[in-house]
Amino acid sequence: MIPKYCFKDDEGQLWFKESLTPSVGNSLRVDELIYAEDSDLQHLILFDNETHGRVLAIDGLVQVSMSDEFIYHEMVTHVPLLAHGSARSVLIVGGGDGGAMREIQRHPGVERIVLAEIDEDVITFSRKWLPEVSNGSFDDSRVEIKIVDGVDYMKTGDELFDLIIIDSSDPVGPSAVLFTEEFYASCHGRLAEGGILVTQSGLASVHSDVVENTSEYFSRIFKHHGFYAITVPTFSGGVMTLGFATDDESRIAPAAGVVEERFAALDIDTRYYSPAVHRGAFALPRSLEALLKR
Repeated sequence: MIPKYCFKDDEGQLWFKESLTPSVGNSLRVDELIYAEDSDLQHLILFDNETHGRVLAIDGLVQVSMSDEFIYHEMVTHVPLLAHGSARSVLIVGGGDGGAMREIQRHPGVERIVLAEIDEDVITFSRKWLPEVSNGSFDDSRVEIKIVDGVDYMKTGDELFDLIIIDSSDPVGPSAVLFTEEFYASCHGRLAEGGILVTQSGLASVHSDVVENTSEYFSRIFKHHGFYAITVPTFSGGVMTLGFATDDESRIAPAAGVVEERFAALDIDTRYYSPAVHRGAFALPRSLEALLKR
């Protein structure tokens, strides 16, 4: 039986097919199928690919590959943490693979990390099959795991955070509710003074409407907002945008030398992030700038 989201070519080779839209997709050869089953909420498939190593996809969309997961996880965490400079509490909505927690825990000033994940199976699955991604981060004493619906948690809770990271899947299916103005307004209400919200905002060329809408929503909720760009080879579709929103202008544009000093003091090795990459990521292609100005 051919697993969901897969097909066999004329030579009988199994392939995973990711469909980003009805007209845009990507295929990865399945060199070894590790797992392909439905959880209570989502379909999980895990396989090995010669180029990208082990790959996890949820509901037919690639979430993590061992070849380049560090790009996303470093940039979704170190950019806001070094822009803030004194974050003590961090909330991650989604992020059940543990990669974002892994990077956050490299900041000794962070005292508490709350992971709000809707599907406990993703955590269990990732700890078993992708232990290199979390690298023990689930066992850190600073971590509190909540198996909750992120939308409900943001609406009903009252605890404030210095940084909120929306580490979601693409803006389709169950994750679509994490890309709404109402949800971002709830996030704003859970930020401490000077707090930062960072969101996975989709692939600019494929989800241009999501980028436009997010910019519009942010402009109505926050005093300052922008986007920064990364390119992750496994995420087909080109430039991925990460939304950045805050009421504190100094967070979105730290003074010259500030990020560099903070990174030097942190004294960690990174594979993608650097202060130069941090600042350069906010320099968007002109086509994307034009999209956001429409």
